[in-house]
Amino acid sequence: MIDRRTLLGFVASGTVAAAAPWALAQNPALPPLDEMLAERAAGPADAPVTVIEYYSLTCPACATFHHASWPRVRSELVEKGLVRHVFADFPLDQAALAAAMLARALPADRYEPFVSMLLSSQSRWATRNFLNELAILASLAGMSRETFQAALGNPDLQRGVLEIRLRGEQEHRVNSTPTFIFAGQVPGVSGAISFDRYLRETGLAR
Repeated sequence: MIDRRTLLGFVASGTVAAAAPWALAQNPALPPLDEMLAERAAGPADAPVTVIEYYSLTCPACATFHHASWPRVRSELVEKGLVRHVFADFPLDQAALAAAMLARALPADRYEPFVSMLLSSQSRWATRNFLNELAILASLAGMSRETFQAALGNPDLQRGVLEIRLRGEQEHRVNSTPTFIFAGQVPGVSGAISFDRYLRETGLAR
């Protein structure tokens, strides 16, 4: 488990900003911080069931869920207004942290497509040279080089993403990815669960 002291140490040493020699601490290319750290979700706010998914963009099991189960979850539950699926950052390493920061620096309507692209191409970008690979993928998502640099160099954005992880550990007892919190029930369900398991856990199965 990561505590606040560990969290602050993660921010202070080995940070994404330190890994990016071109990083800029402040840049008007970035959206306001509160917009970047706002909830990212698919589905209506008044859906009868809310599911929170804590995930890391370098997690193979997270990629498996999004490849095998998420398309049906989206089409059969989210798009029909039955579920609001909230994406919650739980980065496991520096590459995942950088990718999460970049995803949040994009306009909200580009968040999920970018995340899907990252999860489907983990083997390409989650490497020792992850910053170079992320620069290419961010460009494909329409992010300017200026915004890319500013996002990775923003300590408040970095801290905000790590605070989401910390809340997951403290409030929802998350210690692995992916972990799904169905309708606020703690502990959650971990692993690359199937569509059928997801459906049962929502209580919507007939």
